[in-house]
Amino acid sequence: MDYLIQLAVNPTAWVALATLIAMEVVLGIDNLVFISILTNKLPDQQRTKARRIGIALALILRLALLGTIAWIVQLTEPVISLVGQDFSWKDMILIAGGLFLLWKATKEIHHNVDPSPEGDMFEGKTTGKAVSMSFTAAIVQILLLDLVFSVDSIITAVGMTEHLPIMIIAVVVAVVVMLIAADPLAEFISHNPTVVMLALGFLIMIGMTLIAEGFGAHVPKGYVYAAMAFSAAVEGLNMMARRKRKLQRPH
Repeated sequence: MDYLIQLAVNPTAWVALATLIAMEVVLGIDNLVFISILTNKLPDQQRTKARRIGIALALILRLALLGTIAWIVQLTEPVISLVGQDFSWKDMILIAGGLFLLWKATKEIHHNVDPSPEGDMFEGKTTGKAVSMSFTAAIVQILLLDLVFSVDSIITAVGMTEHLPIMIIAVVVAVVVMLIAADPLAEFISHNPTVVMLALGFLIMIGMTLIAEGFGAHVPKGYVYAAMAFSAAVEGLNMMARRKRKLQRPH
């Protein structure tokens, strides 16, 4: 109890908490984009349930990993060496997660770009193959990416502060933000088909970043998120322009 009181009156702890919450929310957005795109391929009545289960799994994984911090720290120790490059468990998890993101995003882009008789998402329809994804398959894929993002999230938290209560608060706040933003983000993506392509491009970039990190090449997150913000701003201008042209068309 005394420890918590001392922590509460420590200004440094509050700065660490605010910074860590911001970092966890940003990392959570990556996770949320994937969940939104994946659950939009399910029938309407299953989407909200799948999102909530996916986010709940993310929270459970993060809290479970926080309870094994000593093990998490050891994940950064080299366990294998190939062609002069040392790899830890964290590196291998990041590489596997990055490859999965690249495969999944590329597959989704192909489904959007390649015309098919079943329909085209850019015409506001959903392909028969997309709808056929089962609820269980969606949850399994969400769980795999939750694991990758959870490991990255917790290792980031461990690197920023040594206080477990601060880590727990930051993780819970970030997941609550994900829960609140899940349905609006998914609806926005669903009603703006071109944003789907932009989001899939983001997933490819995140996948490449994870692979680079796994091979020991540090990619400053600021550059990645600045590029994403710039692309999102350009897409926002395009959406405004399309809406204005639509309003100006004679009825």
